[in-house]
Amino acid sequence: MTITLPDRRNHAFDPDVHVAEEALRGQLPEGQWRYVAPRPMWAAQRLSLRSGPDVRGSQVTEALAGEPLQLLWENAEGWAHVRTLHDRYLGWARMTELVHQPPQGESLRVTALRGHAFAGPKVSQPVLAELAYGARVFRTGGEVVEEGRRRWQPVELPDGRGAWVQEVVLAPPKEADPVAFALRFLEAPYLWGGRSAWGLDCSGLTQTVYAACGHDLPRDADQQQQVLTPVETPLPGDLAFFPGHVGLMIDARRMIHANATHMSVTIETLGEGDYGARLQASCTGFGRWPG
Repeated sequence: MTITLPDRRNHAFDPDVHVAEEALRGQLPEGQWRYVAPRPMWAAQRLSLRSGPDVRGSQVTEALAGEPLQLLWENAEGWAHVRTLHDRYLGWARMTELVHQPPQGESLRVTALRGHAFAGPKVSQPVLAELAYGARVFRTGGEVVEEGRRRWQPVELPDGRGAWVQEVVLAPPKEADPVAFALRFLEAPYLWGGRSAWGLDCSGLTQTVYAACGHDLPRDADQQQQVLTPVETPLPGDLAFFPGHVGLMIDARRMIHANATHMSVTIETLGEGDYGARLQASCTGFGRWPG
Protein backbone atom coordinates (compact mmCIF):
# COMPACT_ATOMS: atom_id res chain seq x y z
CA MET A 1 0.00 0.00 0.00
CA THR A 2 1.32 3.43 -0.93
CA ILE A 3 1.43 5.94 1.92
CA THR A 4 0.96 9.60 1.03
CA LEU A 5 3.45 11.53 3.09
CA PRO A 6 2.31 14.69 4.90
CA ASP A 7 3.32 18.10 3.58
CA ARG A 8 6.84 18.71 4.92
CA ARG A 9 6.23 22.47 5.01
CA ASN A 10 3.98 21.94 8.04
CA HIS A 11 4.69 18.41 9.30
CA ALA A 12 8.05 17.67 10.89
CA PHE A 13 9.75 14.44 9.87
CA ASP A 14 13.16 13.56 8.45
CA PRO A 15 13.41 10.19 6.67
CA ASP A 16 17.20 10.45 6.52
CA VAL A 17 17.63 10.25 10.31
CA HIS A 18 14.18 8.78 11.08
CA VAL A 19 13.02 11.45 13.48
CA ALA A 20 9.49 12.86 13.48
CA GLU A 21 7.11 14.84 15.63
CA GLU A 22 4.85 12.86 17.93
CA ALA A 23 1.70 14.01 16.07
CA LEU A 24 2.76 11.92 13.05
CA ARG A 25 2.88 8.61 14.89
CA GLY A 26 1.12 6.03 12.71
CA GLN A 27 1.12 8.27 9.61
CA LEU A 28 4.61 7.47 8.29
CA PRO A 29 6.07 4.38 6.58
CA GLU A 30 7.08 1.60 8.92
CA GLY A 31 10.56 1.94 10.33
CA GLN A 32 12.56 2.83 13.39
CA TRP A 33 11.19 6.34 13.83
CA ARG A 34 12.16 8.36 16.87
CA TYR A 35 9.19 10.50 17.82
CA VAL A 36 9.69 13.79 19.64
CA ALA A 37 7.35 16.19 21.38
CA PRO A 38 7.63 19.90 20.49
CA ARG A 39 8.94 22.34 23.09
CA PRO A 40 7.98 26.02 23.35
CA MET A 41 10.49 28.63 22.19
CA TRP A 42 10.36 32.26 21.10
CA ALA A 43 12.20 34.23 18.44
CA ALA A 44 14.83 36.43 20.07
CA GLN A 45 14.83 38.74 17.04
CA ARG A 46 13.56 38.90 13.48
CA LEU A 47 15.19 35.81 12.10
CA SER A 48 15.40 33.80 8.90
CA LEU A 49 14.04 30.30 8.95
CA ARG A 50 15.97 28.30 6.40
CA SER A 51 15.31 25.24 4.27
CA GLY A 52 18.01 23.28 6.05
CA PRO A 53 20.60 23.55 8.83
CA ASP A 54 23.00 25.61 6.74
CA VAL A 55 23.64 29.34 6.44
CA ARG A 56 23.54 28.84 2.67
CA GLY A 57 20.06 27.34 2.84
CA SER A 58 17.32 29.42 1.25
CA GLN A 59 15.03 31.42 3.51
CA VAL A 60 11.61 29.77 3.61
CA THR A 61 9.95 32.22 5.99
CA GLU A 62 10.69 34.59 8.85
CA ALA A 63 9.88 34.63 12.52
CA LEU A 64 9.35 38.10 13.95
CA ALA A 65 10.83 39.21 17.25
CA GLY A 66 8.89 37.76 20.18
CA GLU A 67 6.82 35.34 18.10
CA PRO A 68 6.16 31.94 19.70
CA LEU A 69 7.75 28.89 18.09
CA GLN A 70 7.94 25.17 18.63
CA LEU A 71 11.31 23.45 18.80
CA LEU A 72 11.11 19.98 17.25
CA TRP A 73 14.74 18.88 17.42
CA GLU A 74 18.26 20.23 17.12
CA ASN A 75 21.49 18.91 15.66
CA ALA A 76 25.05 18.77 16.95
CA GLU A 77 26.00 21.92 15.02
CA GLY A 78 23.60 24.12 16.97
CA TRP A 79 20.76 24.26 14.43
CA ALA A 80 17.16 23.93 15.55
CA HIS A 81 14.23 22.62 13.51
CA VAL A 82 11.38 24.93 14.50
CA ARG A 83 7.78 25.73 13.64
CA THR A 84 6.07 29.12 13.66
CA LEU A 85 2.90 28.77 15.70
CA HIS A 86 0.73 31.27 13.82
CA ASP A 87 0.85 29.26 10.57
CA ARG A 88 2.63 26.03 11.59
CA TYR A 89 5.41 26.55 9.03
CA LEU A 90 8.73 24.75 9.47
CA GLY A 91 12.30 25.90 9.04
CA TRP A 92 15.75 25.88 10.59
CA ALA A 93 17.33 28.51 12.82
CA ARG A 94 20.35 28.78 15.09
CA MET A 95 19.65 27.87 18.70
CA THR A 96 21.35 31.15 19.67
CA GLU A 97 18.52 33.00 17.87
CA LEU A 98 15.88 31.50 20.19
CA VAL A 99 14.89 32.10 23.79
CA HIS A 100 13.33 29.56 26.15
CA GLN A 101 11.11 32.19 27.73
CA PRO A 102 10.36 35.82 26.84
CA PRO A 103 10.41 38.61 29.45
CA GLN A 104 7.54 38.48 31.94
CA GLY A 105 6.22 42.00 31.32
CA GLU A 106 3.06 42.83 29.36
CA SER A 107 3.43 41.95 25.69
CA LEU A 108 3.29 45.03 23.43
CA ARG A 109 2.59 44.61 19.72
CA VAL A 110 4.48 46.64 17.15
CA THR A 111 1.97 48.33 14.83
CA ALA A 112 4.38 50.38 12.70
CA LEU A 113 5.39 48.70 9.45
CA ARG A 114 9.04 49.23 10.41
CA GLY A 115 10.64 50.60 13.53
CA HIS A 116 13.70 50.54 15.76
CA ALA A 117 14.45 49.88 19.40
CA PHE A 118 17.04 52.28 20.81
CA ALA A 119 19.54 52.08 23.63
CA GLY A 120 18.10 55.24 25.19
CA PRO A 121 15.11 57.60 24.87
CA LYS A 122 16.53 59.62 22.00
CA VAL A 123 16.71 59.06 18.23
CA SER A 124 20.47 59.64 18.27
CA GLN A 125 20.99 56.65 20.58
CA PRO A 126 22.35 53.39 19.13
CA VAL A 127 19.83 51.07 17.50
CA LEU A 128 19.50 47.76 19.33
CA ALA A 129 16.96 46.01 17.12
CA GLU A 130 14.90 46.31 13.97
CA LEU A 131 11.17 45.91 14.59
CA ALA A 132 8.34 45.14 12.21
CA TYR A 133 4.56 45.03 12.23
CA GLY A 134 3.45 42.12 14.40
CA ALA A 135 6.66 41.83 16.44
CA ARG A 136 6.47 41.82 20.24
CA VAL A 137 8.33 43.75 22.91
CA PHE A 138 7.57 43.72 26.63
CA ARG A 139 6.64 46.48 29.05
CA THR A 140 8.96 47.14 31.97
CA GLY A 141 8.20 48.88 35.24
CA GLY A 142 9.97 52.05 34.10
CA GLU A 143 8.27 55.38 33.44
CA VAL A 144 7.58 56.83 30.01
CA VAL A 145 10.07 59.57 29.16
CA GLU A 146 8.94 62.68 27.28
CA GLU A 147 11.56 64.22 25.04
CA GLY A 148 10.31 67.20 23.07
CA ARG A 149 6.93 66.07 21.76
CA ARG A 150 8.03 62.44 21.71
CA ARG A 151 7.02 59.82 24.26
CA TRP A 152 9.46 57.00 24.84
CA GLN A 153 8.34 53.67 26.28
CA PRO A 154 10.93 51.57 28.17
CA VAL A 155 10.70 47.94 27.05
CA GLU A 156 12.51 44.66 27.16
CA LEU A 157 13.35 42.97 23.89
CA PRO A 158 12.55 39.27 23.57
CA ASP A 159 16.18 38.42 24.37
CA GLY A 160 15.92 40.31 27.67
CA ARG A 161 17.84 43.45 26.72
CA GLY A 162 16.43 46.76 27.87
CA ALA A 163 15.52 49.22 25.14
CA TRP A 164 13.34 52.22 24.29
CA VAL A 165 10.74 52.66 21.56
CA GLN A 166 8.58 55.61 20.72
CA GLU A 167 4.92 55.11 21.63
CA VAL A 168 3.87 55.76 18.04
CA VAL A 169 5.52 52.45 17.10
CA LEU A 170 3.09 50.73 19.49
CA ALA A 171 -0.02 52.84 18.81
CA PRO A 172 -3.30 50.87 18.76
CA PRO A 173 -4.05 49.93 15.15
CA LYS A 174 -7.09 51.29 13.39
CA GLU A 175 -9.63 48.85 12.04
CA ALA A 176 -7.84 47.41 9.05
CA ASP A 177 -9.15 47.57 5.51
CA PRO A 178 -7.18 45.03 3.43
CA VAL A 179 -6.63 47.30 0.44
CA ALA A 180 -5.65 50.36 2.51
CA PHE A 181 -3.31 48.28 4.66
CA ALA A 182 -1.71 46.60 1.65
CA LEU A 183 -1.06 49.97 0.02
CA ARG A 184 1.08 50.94 3.01
CA PHE A 185 3.61 48.33 1.80
CA LEU A 186 3.94 49.91 -1.63
CA GLU A 187 7.61 49.91 -2.74
CA ALA A 188 8.73 47.73 0.18
CA PRO A 189 11.54 45.49 -1.08
CA TYR A 190 10.88 41.99 -2.34
CA LEU A 191 12.57 39.22 -0.35
CA TRP A 192 12.06 35.50 -0.87
CA GLY A 193 10.63 34.09 2.36
CA GLY A 194 10.20 37.55 3.90
CA ARG A 195 7.12 38.62 5.82
CA SER A 196 7.85 42.12 7.07
CA ALA A 197 8.19 45.56 5.54
CA TRP A 198 11.97 45.13 5.71
CA GLY A 199 11.45 42.66 2.85
CA LEU A 200 8.64 40.28 1.94
CA ASP A 201 7.46 37.92 -0.76
CA CYS A 202 4.07 37.64 -2.44
CA SER A 203 2.39 35.34 0.07
CA GLY A 204 4.12 37.07 2.97
CA LEU A 205 2.34 40.28 1.93
CA THR A 206 -1.09 38.71 1.58
CA GLN A 207 -0.71 36.73 4.81
CA THR A 208 0.31 39.85 6.74
CA VAL A 209 -2.53 41.93 5.30
CA TYR A 210 -5.16 39.32 6.05
CA ALA A 211 -3.79 38.83 9.58
CA ALA A 212 -4.21 42.56 10.20
CA CYS A 213 -7.89 42.10 9.29
CA GLY A 214 -8.28 39.17 11.67
CA HIS A 215 -7.99 36.41 9.06
CA ASP A 216 -5.31 33.73 9.43
CA LEU A 217 -3.95 32.50 6.10
CA PRO A 218 -1.39 29.73 5.55
CA ARG A 219 2.12 30.73 4.48
CA ASP A 220 2.37 29.84 0.78
CA ALA A 221 0.32 30.93 -2.23
CA ASP A 222 -0.96 27.44 -3.09
CA GLN A 223 -2.01 26.88 0.53
CA GLN A 224 -3.81 30.21 0.59
CA GLN A 225 -5.72 29.37 -2.58
CA GLN A 226 -6.88 26.10 -1.02
CA VAL A 227 -8.52 27.79 1.99
CA LEU A 228 -10.26 30.67 0.19
CA THR A 229 -13.57 30.48 -1.64
CA PRO A 230 -13.12 30.63 -5.44
CA VAL A 231 -14.91 33.53 -7.12
CA GLU A 232 -15.30 34.51 -10.78
CA THR A 233 -15.27 38.30 -10.41
CA PRO A 234 -12.93 39.79 -7.81
CA LEU A 235 -13.86 42.46 -5.29
CA PRO A 236 -11.38 44.73 -3.49
CA GLY A 237 -9.42 42.63 -1.00
CA ASP A 238 -9.83 39.34 -2.86
CA LEU A 239 -6.68 37.45 -3.79
CA ALA A 240 -5.57 36.65 -7.33
CA PHE A 241 -3.59 33.45 -7.90
CA PHE A 242 -0.96 32.48 -10.45
CA PRO A 243 1.47 29.54 -10.63
CA GLY A 244 3.62 30.09 -7.53
CA HIS A 245 2.36 33.62 -7.00
CA VAL A 246 -0.43 35.64 -5.35
CA GLY A 247 -1.56 39.26 -5.25
CA LEU A 248 -4.32 41.30 -3.62
CA MET A 249 -6.94 42.96 -5.79
CA ILE A 250 -7.45 46.71 -5.36
CA ASP A 251 -10.44 46.65 -7.69
CA ALA A 252 -11.66 44.46 -10.55
CA ARG A 253 -8.39 44.85 -12.53
CA ARG A 254 -5.66 46.44 -10.40
CA MET A 255 -3.58 44.27 -8.12
CA ILE A 256 -0.90 45.00 -5.51
CA HIS A 257 1.75 42.32 -5.09
CA ALA A 258 5.30 41.73 -3.92
CA ASN A 259 7.21 40.53 -6.95
CA ALA A 260 10.71 39.70 -8.11
CA THR A 261 10.15 41.38 -11.51
CA HIS A 262 10.42 44.83 -9.91
CA MET A 263 12.01 43.52 -6.67
CA SER A 264 9.41 45.44 -4.69
CA VAL A 265 5.72 45.77 -3.91
CA THR A 266 4.03 47.29 -6.94
CA ILE A 267 0.61 47.78 -8.54
CA GLU A 268 -0.21 46.08 -11.83
CA THR A 269 -3.32 46.28 -13.99
CA LEU A 270 -4.25 42.84 -15.28
CA GLY A 271 -4.17 42.83 -19.06
CA GLU A 272 -2.36 46.17 -19.36
CA GLY A 273 1.19 46.29 -20.74
CA ASP A 274 3.48 43.31 -21.25
CA TYR A 275 3.68 42.31 -17.58
CA GLY A 276 -0.02 42.86 -16.96
CA ALA A 277 -0.89 40.79 -20.03
CA ARG A 278 1.35 37.94 -18.85
CA LEU A 279 -0.22 38.04 -15.42
CA GLN A 280 -3.75 37.96 -16.79
CA ALA A 281 -2.90 35.04 -19.09
CA SER A 282 -1.45 33.00 -16.22
CA CYS A 283 -4.11 33.79 -13.60
CA THR A 284 -5.53 30.57 -12.15
CA GLY A 285 -8.41 32.21 -10.31
CA PHE A 286 -9.50 34.50 -7.50
CA GLY A 287 -10.20 33.71 -3.86
CA ARG A 288 -12.33 35.36 -1.16
CA TRP A 289 -12.36 34.93 2.59
CA PRO A 290 -15.31 32.66 3.48
CA GLY A 291 -18.37 34.52 4.67
